[in-house]
Amino acid sequence: MIDIAIEKDLDGGHKPNKLTIELKIEMGSFVAVSGPSGSGKTTFLRTLAGLEEAKGTIYVDGEAWLTPKQMLAPHKRSIGFVFQDYALFSNMSVYHNLLYVQRDHELAEELLAMTELSELKSRMPHTLSGGQQQRVALCRAMMKRPKLLLMDEPLSALDPAMRSKLQKEILDLHKKFGTTTLMVSHDPSEIYRLANRNIVLEAGRLVNDGSPKEVLLKTQGSQKFSFRGELIDILHVDVICVAVVAIGQQLVEVVISKQEAQTLRIGQTVNVGTKAFAPIINR
Repeated sequence: MIDIAIEKDLDGGHKPNKLTIELKIEMGSFVAVSGPSGSGKTTFLRTLAGLEEAKGTIYVDGEAWLTPKQMLAPHKRSIGFVFQDYALFSNMSVYHNLLYVQRDHELAEELLAMTELSELKSRMPHTLSGGQQQRVALCRAMMKRPKLLLMDEPLSALDPAMRSKLQKEILDLHKKFGTTTLMVSHDPSEIYRLANRNIVLEAGRLVNDGSPKEVLLKTQGSQKFSFRGELIDILHVDVICVAVVAIGQQLVEVVISKQEAQTLRIGQTVNVGTKAFAPIINR
């Protein structure tokens, strides 16, 4: 269990805000952290990593990382941190970026194989694409088999196809290593796919906490409309199917038949519309 009760001043804005969070997180869970800019998301992650000071307590699996009397140094915390800007060592090859963290050749080879980087391990970071660099950063963060993996909008600079690929790799690594993962994200489809819990911060406070479906899903009303979105899931409920579609910053559910479900595939761009009072979905 991760037990967090912290308070910290937040910089920026026209009036002073405090980051005030009391939270318990089950070990092995995947938690998405969302909310508007300036709400304290990055500060929250940096405080967990020990990169920012705060008042209060942080206990991770029974170990004290922060108490009123002590603050455990970042290098003594079992964490991996993936930044948006990769933060790779430019003078080291892919392989040596990993070994710099931990000289575990077997683990490095395993991580490179899982992320399809084995053939690139001798390359320098500047010769790689953005998606490849982010995969290296992800592998490097896993080199100490951290209890806590922290990711600050790691995929926001990537194109949709690469985002989708890395989302799968992140989830695969999370499951294989049993890591507890906290990821800042503004992408509802990403949160829905990866997380089993979504916490929402606003002005430094926790304003929503639940499953991604509970927090994000907003089913449209019965008015006539037509929107294009990405099909991210098909749920089978008794004799019907429910398509979950990401439209902008919202998720909507549309009831479809089993026959319609068979013609659709996850990741496909679809139209969602309604005539009279019955929503319809088509390619």
